[in-house]
Amino acid sequence: MNTFRALVASMGLAFSIGAFAQAPIVIKFSHVAAADTPKGQAAEFFKKRTEELTKGRVKVEVYTNSTLYKDKEELEALQLGSVQMLAPVAGKFGPAGVKEFEVFDLPYMFPDEAGLHRVTRGPIGAALLKKLEPRNIVGLSYWDAGFRVLSSNKPIRTPDEAKGQKIRINSSKVNQAIMRSVGALPQSMAFSEVYTALQTGVVDGADGNMPNLYTQKQYEVQKHVTMTNHTYSGYVVIVNKPFWDGLPADIRASLETAVKEATAFNDKVAEEDNQKAIAAIKASGKTEIYTPTPAEKAMWIKAMSVVQDEMAPRVGKELVDAIRKEAGTK
Repeated sequence: MNTFRALVASMGLAFSIGAFAQAPIVIKFSHVAAADTPKGQAAEFFKKRTEELTKGRVKVEVYTNSTLYKDKEELEALQLGSVQMLAPVAGKFGPAGVKEFEVFDLPYMFPDEAGLHRVTRGPIGAALLKKLEPRNIVGLSYWDAGFRVLSSNKPIRTPDEAKGQKIRINSSKVNQAIMRSVGALPQSMAFSEVYTALQTGVVDGADGNMPNLYTQKQYEVQKHVTMTNHTYSGYVVIVNKPFWDGLPADIRASLETAVKEATAFNDKVAEEDNQKAIAAIKASGKTEIYTPTPAEKAMWIKAMSVVQDEMAPRVGKELVDAIRKEAGTK
C-alpha cells in the first residue's frame, strides 16, 4: 500500500511539475500613457512580437494609463518585482539615485533627432543603461516621443511671458531648474492628475510632448501651446534585473529581438503621431499652436541653456561635455 501511495504521489508530483513547466512566463508591462500613444502602441507591438517569437512561452500583459501603478509608484514596484517592465521618462531615474539620466532633461541639449540618436544608440547611451543595474534594473532601449513643448492658459511666446506661471513638470531637479530659468513656478505631480489640475486651475500650464497633450485631452483645457521643443521627450524601456537574469537564455534573446523591433516601430510612430497630434489639435479649434520666430527661439535657447552648466555638476560635467560633442550641440 505504501509503495502504491508513493507511486501515486510521485505521479502527481510529475504531473504538477509538467503543468508548471507548460505555464507561460508572465511579463507585466505597466505604463502611464494612453494605449493610442506611440509608447502605448509600441508596448502592444512588443507584446505581439514577444508572444510570436517565444511561441507562447511568454505572455505579456500591458497595463496602460496608470491602471496598475501611477508614475510615482511604478519604479519602486519594478525594483520590488511587483511588475516586470516599464518605460518611464529618463528623468525619473534622477530621484531614484541615477542622476546621470537627468542629462536627457537638459534644455536644448540635442539640436535634432540625428544628434539625439548618436547618443541614445551609441556607446554613451549603452553606458548609461549599465548604470541602472545596481538598482535592480536592466535598461533595454530608448523610445522616442519627440520634444517637449509648453502649454498654457495664456500666450507664452517668449520667456518673459512664462514668469509667474505654475507649470506642471516631471519630477526632476533639472526640470525644476528649467522652469525657474524663465521665471515659471515648477509644479511636480503624477501624470494621471494633470488634466484635472489644468481644468481646475491648480496649475496654469504643462511641459510635455504633443502626442500626450492630445491623447490625454489636455488641449481641451489649455488655450495655448508654444512649440519651444526645449527638451527631449522619451522613455527608457527597463526590466526587473532578477527576473531578467532568471530567464532562459533563448527567451532573453527573443525578448531582445522584440524590444529592438518595438523600438524601431515606436520611433517611426512617434514621428508620425507628433504631426498627427499637431494637426488634430489645430483642427479642434480649442488651442492655438504657436511656433516661435527665429528671434524668439533664440531667446528661449539663451534663457534655458544656462541650465546645462548649472546642472552639469549634478549629472556629471564629463557626461554633459561628451554628449555636447556627440550630439553636435552648440
